[in-house]
Amino acid sequence: MNVSRPAVHPVEAPPLAEDAVHGPRVRMKDVQGMPGTKGGLFLRLSQFSFAVISVSVMATTNDFRSATAFSYLVLAVGLQSLWSLSLAFVDIYALLVKRSLRNYKAIRLFTIGDGITSTLTFAAACASAGITVLIGKDLNRCAFNHCTRFETATAMAFISWFAMSPSFLMNFWSLASQ
Repeated sequence: MNVSRPAVHPVEAPPLAEDAVHGPRVRMKDVQGMPGTKGGLFLRLSQFSFAVISVSVMATTNDFRSATAFSYLVLAVGLQSLWSLSLAFVDIYALLVKRSLRNYKAIRLFTIGDGITSTLTFAAACASAGITVLIGKDLNRCAFNHCTRFETATAMAFISWFAMSPSFLMNFWSLASQ
């Protein structure tokens, strides 16, 4: 009987495919709060609404230009409102055509934009809070200024930043998991 034996004729195993080594790539589900979901749209609309309220309250005072921090708040929150509104439109489009926004370049753009606008908004809200405390508590000049409006605008900016944080974290998580 002429049978070949492995010692005489060694047979090499074929190389393992990438899927066999690491297993098949499993995509993460679209978690609510990520771009293109109803939760993400809710976060974007809440960011936009609180930012617009903050800008509106600050802009109705006639002396918000007296402190640079208040002008910075109007600029930063105005930028955030434009960013949030534009991404809300993108979320609405994705929901209407039932598309996933899991593209690497799009998520990278959303993450960078959210990071920049949230940092600017947080810094402006902190600076405005400091000036508001200075005017109200240290200088006791609330009779001459609009302290309650300054406090309201600053509080709305902080709430807008709180709504921005989950969006940034979800986008960053999604970017890191790809």
